[in-house]
Amino acid sequence: MKKIRVEDSVGHVLAHDLTKIVPGEFKGCRFKKGHIIQEEDIPELLNMGKEHIYVLELGPQDVHEDEAALRIARAAAGRDNTGLKMGEPSEGRVNIVAQCAGLLKINMPALKAINQVPDVILATLHNNYPVQAGQVVAGTRVIPLVTKEEYVARVEDICRKAGGILQVLPYRGLRVGIITTGSEIYKGRIKDAFTPVVKAKIAQYGCQVEEEKIVPDDATLISQVIKDMVGRGLELILVTGGMSVDPDDVTPQGIRLTGAEVVTYGAPVLPGAMFMLAYLEDVLLMGLPACVMYYRATIFDLVLPRLLAGERLNKEDIAGLAAGGLCLGCKECRYPVCPFGKGGPS
Repeated sequence: MKKIRVEDSVGHVLAHDLTKIVPGEFKGCRFKKGHIIQEEDIPELLNMGKEHIYVLELGPQDVHEDEAALRIARAAAGRDNTGLKMGEPSEGRVNIVAQCAGLLKINMPALKAINQVPDVILATLHNNYPVQAGQVVAGTRVIPLVTKEEYVARVEDICRKAGGILQVLPYRGLRVGIITTGSEIYKGRIKDAFTPVVKAKIAQYGCQVEEEKIVPDDATLISQVIKDMVGRGLELILVTGGMSVDPDDVTPQGIRLTGAEVVTYGAPVLPGAMFMLAYLEDVLLMGLPACVMYYRATIFDLVLPRLLAGERLNKEDIAGLAAGGLCLGCKECRYPVCPFGKGGPS
């Protein structure tokens, strides 16, 4: 520490808290340890009776906590990432904020490497977390008031080699078709309660449902309607109902008859075990089990953001949902602010 005149302190780092007292009105910390003195602070310091203060003398290899946090945040976001922005330093911490709605992707090995660098922490939301514009997705700081240049540089090198640690992938506005299966609905015996639920979920991600079709439990007909929708340029086709093991439930067979590549029929997620995912060339096909209609969060909510963000999921991705794939069935659902779907390594 070094004692200097207040008038000479601009740009220096305050080495201790400074308390302001206004009798009968206020008593508390006015300037915190680590604050970088600004020109406009000088009159206030003099009014507080401070003619001299103690400041930290930073060497050429020292980095103040605010500068370190900003550099780490910029490196974590990557040079070309427009989906993230940095907040202003506050008590040594810098938040990283999403600029658009999308899927948060995290380079998990690189994140772990960063948090093994001395003095440094970078905390994030879960990988594959659906975020909104303006949402804080990560926060970073260094533990001491002043850290070493070599530590910050090491973090920057990790991020540079990884191409950034964090990324928000914006959702694609796909053209959607919904096929509701079930002879009881087709014949008008019961009302279709499935389609409104699915449409509401799709709308959250900016997708447009362009076509709806109700068909009986006929695998050949289901297959033909799917092909017709593909021919009209639809990019995501959701087939609801008929996903159980009952003999009349032929939706999986109808999807297979299109010649689509079936990624999975079945998923280690509850609710959502009878889910089906397939690709007909680049068109997404999903067979949705009845649980999507009844539960606030299901397998559909776990995979839909990833697919709309442009990921092409495979069997391993679906298997990776097993850890964290058990919904707790809370009385008041707070998904995605809960453990559901967040335990896997992917």
